[in-house]
Amino acid sequence: MAERPIPTQTPGELVIVTGMTGAGRSTVAKELEDLGYFVVDNLPPTLVRDVVRMVDDSRGVQQPIAVVVDVRSGAFFDSLPANRHQGVTGRPTTLLFLEATDDVLVRRQEAARRPHPLQGSGRLLQGLQREREALATLRGDADAVLDTGNFNVHQLKDRVAEMFGTPESTQLKMTVISFGFKYGIPVDADYVADMRFLPNPYWVPELRPLNGRDKGVSEYVLSQPGAATFLEQYLPVLETAAAGYRNEGKRFMQIAVGCTGGKHRSVAMTEEIASRLRAAGHDVRSTHRDLGRE
Repeated sequence: MAERPIPTQTPGELVIVTGMTGAGRSTVAKELEDLGYFVVDNLPPTLVRDVVRMVDDSRGVQQPIAVVVDVRSGAFFDSLPANRHQGVTGRPTTLLFLEATDDVLVRRQEAARRPHPLQGSGRLLQGLQREREALATLRGDADAVLDTGNFNVHQLKDRVAEMFGTPESTQLKMTVISFGFKYGIPVDADYVADMRFLPNPYWVPELRPLNGRDKGVSEYVLSQPGAATFLEQYLPVLETAAAGYRNEGKRFMQIAVGCTGGKHRSVAMTEEIASRLRAAGHDVRSTHRDLGRE
């Protein structure tokens, strides 16, 4: 009997981000991280292959990688061309070069109140001119050159998502979390809903030992006056907010649903809200922060 071939995994992309100081390298790196890339900032180019091997071993070859390299690497920077090709890394590789006009870069650097790495004791503009000269050849070899001068932060993130995102990585990820008010509101919640307007199953003896994931508790909570109205009016609010989040380039949205102890009402409502959002086509997970805490 012939052996079945072992399926091979397609290597993830390697994106090398470089370019002018102040052109948005940090913003691009953060967006790539949100898109699921393993990101390393300020990496000496000689270590690119080492990072690829490390990620291959720890996360698998399918994990996309982004590295940010710039003139802060000093003499190591000259080795970038030799360390970027797919034949060297084993991955499809894109060299992304970010640039902007001198007046834009000067304005951004002055706003950040940081000296240019090549400025020395001279003027900021002199540092930018030295950097342009050092990067001239690399800019010509780049696979993509992105002029960020007319982009705000949101527009730059959107452009990066268009270039390197996938339908899965650019989809808004929503989390619905239940909690108990007596333990405090989740500090990272974008929206907070209070279920204490509904009768508490805690006072129903046969429901007290159960929680909101149990059918009896869920049916009790959802059948109460006001529960259906709340869901009918709250879900469109979340849909509107989700659309706005996507327009602003946000990737994550957390909805907190609370009751007194985080065991009955909030749990049942969290599961119902998450179920309805999934049915509407959203990427949603539900979690219960305080369940089992009592």
